[in-house]
Amino acid sequence: MSNVRRASLADFTALCVGFVLSATLIGSATLAKDVVNTGYFGDIAIQGYDPVAYFTKGAAEQGKKEFTHEWLGAKWQFINLQHKKLFSEAPHKYAPQYGGHCATGLAIHGNLTKDIDPEAWAIVDGKLYLNYSKETNKLLTGDVISLEKADANWRKAQSQ
Repeated sequence: MSNVRRASLADFTALCVGFVLSATLIGSATLAKDVVNTGYFGDIAIQGYDPVAYFTKGAAEQGKKEFTHEWLGAKWQFINLQHKKLFSEAPHKYAPQYGGHCATGLAIHGNLTKDIDPEAWAIVDGKLYLNYSKETNKLLTGDVISLEKADANWRKAQSQ
């Protein structure tokens, strides 16, 4: 007779519940401190896209490692030295709202999501907003979502 114990359904359920609770607690603690969206792994803001290029070129452009600036615990990348300098002098002017998290998700669902498409963006009233996809971006650019609600949800997420 073997000494190997077979896991019961109760053991499996307890394991699953423990995993879900741990993930929820860790996730909640992390979300409250996610000032800048650096994705799930790493420390590069907005997937390495140049936040200044949205304003100066009207386009989403991938930054370069050699033009990196650290701000709010994240590395921001730029297409050239001039953009790096502009950002370092006035980061709040160029950084995306809600730390680069999806504006539409924050407005509609009230939660932060790291899933964004840096090419799904809009500048509204001089502020940069990023979204999950070009489809969800249409909700922002079509005035379907409320930025006031997104602002309130952002403040709430930051105070947790």
